[in-house]
Amino acid sequence: MKRTLASLILAGALCVGAASAAEVVVRIGPPAAVRVGPVGLAPGPGYIWTNGYHEWVGERYVWHEGEWVRPPRPHAVWVEHRWVHRNGGYVFVRGHWR
Repeated sequence: MKRTLASLILAGALCVGAASAAEVVVRIGPPAAVRVGPVGLAPGPGYIWTNGYHEWVGERYVWHEGEWVRPPRPHAVWVEHRWVHRNGGYVFVRGHWR
């Protein structure tokens, strides 16, 4: 009984992990153009502006404002959030540090 329960829990965890790695393909055209450019002045030295982005939430695009952030390490480069045309729709690729 304990072994069966443990197997079910492991199988469930694997399914959840696989589902979270899946891409969401949005087939309702790309989002509106991104509003580009910093808003105001940087809060201090070393900050960079990351542009806002549209994210697919439920059944619509939701706008997330850009923000000033500090790089996690020296010489890090921010790669913007973007939508990529793939599988007959659009897939959101989150921004990241390189």
